[in-house]
Amino acid sequence: MTARTIAPATGRLGVLLPGLGAVASTVIAGVLQARQSGSTPIGSLSQMAHIRLGERVEDRNPLIKDFVPLATLDDLVFGAWDPISPNALEAARTAGVLEERDIAAISADLEGVVAMDAVFDKDWVSRLEGTRVKTGATKLDLAQALMDDIERFRVDNECDRLVMVWCASTEAYRDVTEVHQTVEAFEAGLAANDPMISPSQIYAYAAIMSGVPYANGAPNLSCDLPCMTELAERNGVPIGGKDFKTGQTLMKTILAPGLKARMLGLNGWFSTNILGNRDGEVLDNPENFRSKEVSKLGVLDTILQPDAYPELYSDISHVVRINYYPPRGDNKEGWDNIDIFGWMGYPMQIKIDFLCRDSILAAPLVLDLALFFDLAARAGENGVQEWLSFYFKAPMTARPDLLPEHDIFIQQLKLKNTLREWMGEEPVTHSEA
Repeated sequence: MTARTIAPATGRLGVLLPGLGAVASTVIAGVLQARQSGSTPIGSLSQMAHIRLGERVEDRNPLIKDFVPLATLDDLVFGAWDPISPNALEAARTAGVLEERDIAAISADLEGVVAMDAVFDKDWVSRLEGTRVKTGATKLDLAQALMDDIERFRVDNECDRLVMVWCASTEAYRDVTEVHQTVEAFEAGLAANDPMISPSQIYAYAAIMSGVPYANGAPNLSCDLPCMTELAERNGVPIGGKDFKTGQTLMKTILAPGLKARMLGLNGWFSTNILGNRDGEVLDNPENFRSKEVSKLGVLDTILQPDAYPELYSDISHVVRINYYPPRGDNKEGWDNIDIFGWMGYPMQIKIDFLCRDSILAAPLVLDLALFFDLAARAGENGVQEWLSFYFKAPMTARPDLLPEHDIFIQQLKLKNTLREWMGEEPVTHSEA
């Protein structure tokens, strides 16, 4: 198999993060700590996972980071936009994810990540008050201001390449409209201040127009629009999303494939969460929760294939709730009640109580997405990067008529096989002796 030509990861990689809140400040802090102390970046496939090459008897099992030409942690320089936090140090302390002992040693570097004024619209996140906000006569002016920020950051930080990962709040749920159908319609909508164009869509447009790969870590419509796919393919820019796969949905994509593998039936899956961070406050608004609900609800049907297995999965009651509870902060708790049935229809139950830390689970995903999207760009990829579905609750597909793959084990196999093929190795099917 012939290896793909991939440009080397020389120079500095700028990682631009819209939303300098709990997730962004946590990933920045973790990278800084790893650089300073050599601590292990736990949860990061790109840094910790091995990849098998060839047959088992060959015993070739390098680390992914030693197999493909990724940027290193020392290559990264962070930038961000935020309507509230002035810098990563204040953001980290406000979020309360990290202990002060972990912040203190890197406080100067965190303070040096100064947030740029954000494109912010209270109509899309009604529970937040933005004070550090860009102004412009039109949304096209705001997009141009972001493009100016991107270029200034590139020059000031001597970056060879850039990548953008959306880490800001979930926006209110809206449907796709005519303004999203083509690039021309979207650009006309920007100039006309179309109310259906959200801040995250303006960031996606600015990134793609600047030649910067864009990954959407929230459930709102951002780059998963016909106009953005068209623009990304036209400009040769990788895009993907959406919604970081953390917490409760992570558990669903682990457990549901196991139930289907054993042909166990499912009557219902009730999920509820409590969390008290900024994300919880935003999701307390029904419009914003609707965006998250749509993202979460799509997982089970795709994995379980009720059309293929009607006796087992045709009538599932799937309920998702999120409750804002300020004392919990970023330490989210997710409860799942799973009603299953087995031989002769006898019922059984599974109970899960996952006391997770949302930003601790999300931070390594941001790192991996930044590194892999940069790799994709250097490999000549453009448009939707379906091979990175592993990281998202609601993965985009390369074709609109295809359903996304939600089974985390298939997603991981696809990710690793893509890397194998790019490097001239045969895909692994686990069919050999």
